[in-house]
Parts: sequence; structure tokens; C-alpha cells
Amino acid sequence: MKRVIEQFEKGLGCLTSALGQEEIAALGWNLLREDLGLPVAVLYEDRLRHNLHWMQEFVARYGVKLAPHGKTTMAPKLFAMQLQAGAWGITLATAQQTQAAYAHGVRRVLMANQLVGYANMAKISSLLAEGDLEYYCLVDSVQNIAALGAYFKERKQKLNVLIELGVEGGRAGVRDDAALTAVVEELGRWKESIALCGIEVYEGVLAEEAAIRAFLRRAVATTKMLAMDRRFDREPALLSGAGSAWYDVVAEEFAAAAGGDVEVILRPGCYLTHDVGVYRGAQQRIDAQNPIAARMRRSLRPALQLWAYVQSIPEPSRAIIALGKRDAAFDAGLPVPALHFRPGMTPPVALAGQWTVTKMMDQHAYLEFEPGEDLEVGDMIAFDISHPCLTFDKWKLLPIVDAHFNVIDMVETFF
Repeated sequence: MKRVIEQFEKGLGCLTSALGQEEIAALGWNLLREDLGLPVAVLYEDRLRHNLHWMQEFVARYGVKLAPHGKTTMAPKLFAMQLQAGAWGITLATAQQTQAAYAHGVRRVLMANQLVGYANMAKISSLLAEGDLEYYCLVDSVQNIAALGAYFKERKQKLNVLIELGVEGGRAGVRDDAALTAVVEELGRWKESIALCGIEVYEGVLAEEAAIRAFLRRAVATTKMLAMDRRFDREPALLSGAGSAWYDVVAEEFAAAAGGDVEVILRPGCYLTHDVGVYRGAQQRIDAQNPIAARMRRSLRPALQLWAYVQSIPEPSRAIIALGKRDAAFDAGLPVPALHFRPGMTPPVALAGQWTVTKMMDQHAYLEFEPGEDLEVGDMIAFDISHPCLTFDKWKLLPIVDAHFNVIDMVETFF
């Protein structure tokens, strides 16, 4: 253990599952005592638990199921929390992500993507050969179906697939009835090696609620039509949608189809840590408009923050923070200063928007403020973020802290 701790303290990032939660807590590290080198991304345990149970309760009230998108965190410890709370499975985006999740105990995967290419097929084939993985991927073309069918037939394996529906100008997915008919007919030629198990959509390619609802209703109608024609090899057939922004609308539209011969699976991923940017905006709409969310009388809470030092104050209204593009997402808004702490002074002080990050470089952020503000080199600032997906992938390890900023666990990522 000593060697592992020493390596972590040197910044080599190898405090792994070799240390259990009790051993990590026993180290006695505290963020505010500067036991962790900054910058550091931290998770707040109470908020994680809150968000975890909030979403599980939300989907339960609609009678649908949850397969959170693991690409957000790629953190098996968080996958385990979600599964233990009642998640149906874990959604992933690639064969490599599926391998990582399987290696850490995940046994039901919805890969919300097409499986294309020999090496990727080989990865999934090797996992299926283990005999305990329930795996689904997407198809939307005759060419891909033929390649999958031939590959898995040769290996005497059967691959579960969902037909992805798409929209004009969107991402992947079958665009029209003619393409759908061609895909269904091609699947019929590979019954020995491919099982059609349901329908999938990603509604996030659309921006307007009316268009999203129309797309979702098309998915429901397609599912019912194929079920009536006995095209599905799984009972109940799967019907899946919902990224992190429109999961409420998907729940509303799909809930009527749930039960009996259809199993509805929602796939939000960012809810677990939430944010103060794009997903807070989406959640505010949900809280205001969705009757289930309104009755729950509480909302998702941001559970991920970046802590960094004030490194320099070269001008009266500008500080340079030791935090940059290598540490935090910047594609959907720059980090937002949330807490200010001077080591040796307690507690941290909440910031009310008076300080602003105006620019980020690889390892530095520009913080603008009014001259005369009480800010010193060596102060610690906590930043909220927008878009957790592109913050998690910058960190190998994220400490989990309690309400007193004690480090009680570590989360390891596998990007």
C-alpha cells in the first residue's frame, strides 16, 4: 500500500482498486488541508447519491428502465453504484468501452452505436464467447448487417441488434420506410447469426420538442408494426432512447408502449454528476414542465467540481489560475467559479457570480474580477463545469469527498 500511495502522491495516478474504500478513507486526506495536489477533479458523495436515486425514482414512476450511458464517466465504480441502485444495464459507445466495462463486472451492455470493422467485431466476439454477457448493438444499413451476419455465423455466435432510426440531417439511423424495409429484409437473411431485438433512437440530434415528439412517435409506431409482423427475436422487444437533455419527453412518449411485449430503456448519462451549464438548462425545463419531476420537489445537483490554485495576480483585475483545457471541459462553456477558500481559513465561501473565467489555455485560466477583491496567490477556487463527459476523460482518478471535504473513496476511469 505504501508504494501505491507514494506513487499517487508523485502524480503517477495509480491508486487503483488495490486500495479499498476503507483503506482510502483511513489515509485521512482532506481537500482543504491541501492533502491533494491541485488541480484536481472531485466528486461529492452526497450529491452523487442524491442524483443516483433521483433518476432511478423518475424512471420507476414512468414504468420504464434505465441503462445510463457509461461513456460519460467510464468509471466502473460509478457503474456499480448505478447497477446496485437498480439500473437495467450500462450503455456504452464502442467495443473498447464494452471490454473495459466487462472487465469490471458489467454483464449487460447496450452499445448505442454500430459495430463496424473486423477488430471491433473480434473484441465483441471474444466477450460473447465468455458466455455471460448480454450485449446489444445498433444497425442501420444492409452492408453492416451482411458483414456482421457473416462474421458471427462463421464463429457460430448470435449477435443481438436494435435497428436505429434516424432523421434527415441527423446522425446515424434509418431515414425512411424504404431503408427500413431493406434493413428488416436483410436481417431476415441472417437469422442464424443475428437476432433483431428492438428499436433505438437518439433524439438529441433534434432541437425542437415538437420534432422530437414526432420522431419518438415514429419509433413507437415502428416497434408496434414490427412486433405485429413478428419480426423481433426478443420478447419483450426493446425500445430505447433518451440522452441527458430530453429524457423526460422520451419517458412520456415511450411509457405508453412499455409493458407486455415492449421493454423501454432510457439512456441518460450526465445526470449522475449533472453540471451548471447545458444540462442544468435542460433540467430547469424538465423541472418546470414535467409533472413527475415537479411532484418530486427536488432536482439534480452538480456533483463534480474542479479545484485549483490562484497561481499569479499579474494585474489588479486579473488572476491566473492553474487550471486549463487539459483539466476541464470548455466546449459547452468555460468553468464557473463556485467556491473560494484560503488555506487555514474556514469555511469555503460561495461565490455569487462576481468572478468570471474569460479564457483558457492548456494549463492556465484567466480569472477576471473587480479591483480590490480579496484574492491572494495560493488561494483555492472550486469551479463548476458544463459538459461532464469532456471533463471526466481528462482524469485517471477522481477523489470522492464527504460534506467536510474528507477523501472517502477514489474513482478510477478507463478511457
